[in-house]
Order: sequence, then C-alpha cells, then structure tokens
Amino acid sequence: MNPSCNLFIVGPTGAGKTSVGRRLAEHYGLSFVDLDQEIERVCGVPVTTVFEIEGEAGFRQRETQLLDECSRRSGVVLATGAGAVLDPANRRVLAERGYVLWLQATVEQQLERLANDRQRPLLAGADRAERLASMTQARTPFYQEIADLVIPGAHEHVPAASARSILLIDLHWQRQHAA
Repeated sequence: MNPSCNLFIVGPTGAGKTSVGRRLAEHYGLSFVDLDQEIERVCGVPVTTVFEIEGEAGFRQRETQLLDECSRRSGVVLATGAGAVLDPANRRVLAERGYVLWLQATVEQQLERLANDRQRPLLAGADRAERLASMTQARTPFYQEIADLVIPGAHEHVPAASARSILLIDLHWQRQHAA
C-alpha cells in the first residue's frame, strides 16, 4: 500500500533518512532521491565543498531549488537534508506535494551514529553534542509543523527501523482512509 505518490523524509542529522528511505522506496515501488546527493550530482563536488565555497546561504539556496525540482516528480521517496525545513517555502512544498515522515533521533543517538562521520560541515568543531542540541531545538518545531507521521527514534539497525516505519506508515494510512 502506497500512502502517497511521494514520501518525503525529514528529521535530524543521523536519524537514518537515507538508509530508511532507500528501503521505503524499494518496499513501495518508488524511486529514491537523497537531496544532499542530488546537490552533489548537480554541483559536481561534495556538499562540504559547496559549504566551503558558497557558505551555508549558498548551500541552502541550492537545496531549495533542487527540493522544488525533485518534489515535482511523481513516485519518489525523497530524503531531505536535516536543515531543509528551516525555509518556510521548503516546508510548504513538502507539506503540499507529499506525505511527510519525521524520523526522530535523540542527540545521544545522533552522536553514536555520527561518531566517525567528519563529512557534515555543520558539525565541524569541538562540541558536537551542543551543536546537535542547538539544531534540534531550532528545527523540531518545523518538523512538527509539517509531519504527517512521526517515527520515534529507537536503538535498532536499518532493517528493523525500516520495517517499523513501513508498519507505522501503513497503519496510519489505513486509519486515515477507513473513515
């Protein structure tokens, strides 16, 4: 059962948007797009290089443009970047063009999952826990605003998280259309 022609996944860094998104796309027979990877494909350089050259503002501009473009496709699971929700236009696009899943993760889960990841420009610096907590505080209201379904974070591997997500999506979808 496919709850929408498009599934958009939002959530904090390290929540599993890409890993779970790939499995959701496979399960529902949809194509998969990771917005950060799409930015890298279009720019021809890693996201870290885009940040170095254009700063966060330049990156966010590219993100908004590609989010608009990718969300116009039909039959896609789109994993957004964690900060895509900061722009009101992006939130509107996500809410209007698809079914929005919010994958949650605690700061502790993020720290554990990102322990060896040095590719995320916004996490550069000494106190990752403080930075993640700050981003969580700023972004959580926006995730709440647009989420059709919240998938609570859990300490589980991708196959289990994906199966749990599919179950929750299907249950939510059935309840919505039973009335």
